[in-house]
Amino acid sequence: MRRYHVTTFGCQMNAHDSERIKGLLEELGLGEAPSQEEADVLVFNTCTIREKPDTRLAAHLARAAAQKRQRPDTVIAVGGCYAEAQRERLFSLYPEVDVAFGPGTIAHLGEWLGAGGFGVPRGRFGTGDERRFAATLPTHRERPFQAWVQISMGCNSTCAYCIVPRVRGREVSRRPGDVLAEITRLADEGVREVTLLGQNVNSWGRDLLPEIRTDFGELLRAVDAIDGIERIRFTSPHPKDFRRPVIEAMAECDAVCEHAHLPLQSGSTRILKAMRRTYSRERYLRLVEEMRAAIPDLALTTDLIVGFPGETEDDFRETLEVVEEVGFDGAFTFVYSPRAGTEAAAMPDQVPDEVKRDRIERLVEVVQRVAAERNAQRVGRVEQVLVEGPSRTDPTLLRGRTRRNTTVNFTGDAAPGELVDVLIERSTSTTLGGSQVAVAVA
Repeated sequence: MRRYHVTTFGCQMNAHDSERIKGLLEELGLGEAPSQEEADVLVFNTCTIREKPDTRLAAHLARAAAQKRQRPDTVIAVGGCYAEAQRERLFSLYPEVDVAFGPGTIAHLGEWLGAGGFGVPRGRFGTGDERRFAATLPTHRERPFQAWVQISMGCNSTCAYCIVPRVRGREVSRRPGDVLAEITRLADEGVREVTLLGQNVNSWGRDLLPEIRTDFGELLRAVDAIDGIERIRFTSPHPKDFRRPVIEAMAECDAVCEHAHLPLQSGSTRILKAMRRTYSRERYLRLVEEMRAAIPDLALTTDLIVGFPGETEDDFRETLEVVEEVGFDGAFTFVYSPRAGTEAAAMPDQVPDEVKRDRIERLVEVVQRVAAERNAQRVGRVEQVLVEGPSRTDPTLLRGRTRRNTTVNFTGDAAPGELVDVLIERSTSTTLGGSQVAVAVA
């Protein structure tokens, strides 16, 4: 049996796409190899939001090229956002690559590989015009009780630093009937937790007008009504589109978890305007206040960028202030790196690297301190945890996530996929620890 190996870079959307890629390859008769070196078909599902994934990809492709020189029948495929961004020169940059495909053309990968002898015509590339949802493709899920569900693709925002609209195209919403049919099928298969995915989930549905009049809040309520679905998550929303119907659905739907990932990017209104984020610091803080008033136990995580062109020390200090004021439960922190084809790449006043490094270190220190304080408040509480498997650091412990999306390592005897109560006994900035609460026997 020929075998494949998929390497995934970047966001949850890419992780979801990789599950479809794996399912497609397995339908073609390939088995999964535990490492790149043991595979006949190498697939790299790429990200290009920041410079670091590009660098990592180059290292992986160098290894793949060496492997292909030793075993010429090795097939190398590059998909995802980097492939789309570099479509005009990908094959000249990496001559060993056989097939490339953008985020919306996964379905064609099987056609290119060929169901028979993998006679790949080199230099094939799926065009952005062909993009379509991959929901009808087979899937290879890592956990049978959790699933990602794509509700939209592309993005209509014009953030100055972001290349996503260029590589994933304009926003296209899946029809609500298609989304609900997929989730109903997943529930019948034993899925208990779904995560709704889109570049901007809370603008879902607007492009369906006038044929279909709906919104993301209605979709949350409809998913909540599906038997068997006990947890609903979503990512990522945009603060500008986080409106009252969505907040009310989060507060009123039993299955919707008490967590929102709410990208801030900067605490400075001046920098937010330069980023084209279309909200101010004050508007963001009002939204946080409104959300916490409706959902008192809400956990908030965020994205933060340091070193955007023109960012001064005062601008950066405002970001630190907002982190303190909001009290984020966690944050993904990034050093700004210019991406070709974006407005910000050509802006004056690019921040020196040494200043960026200093600011990211100071930001991480504050984020971790605030998150540690937030997690310490959970000690002594009983949290519902969805068991995912053994702890990554101590196989004698179990690992799972709370409704607020915090990882818990705990003692207990539950099986993966079970929902159990855990008494929280200790905490760090990123995890909780505790012990499973025994179920009383009547």
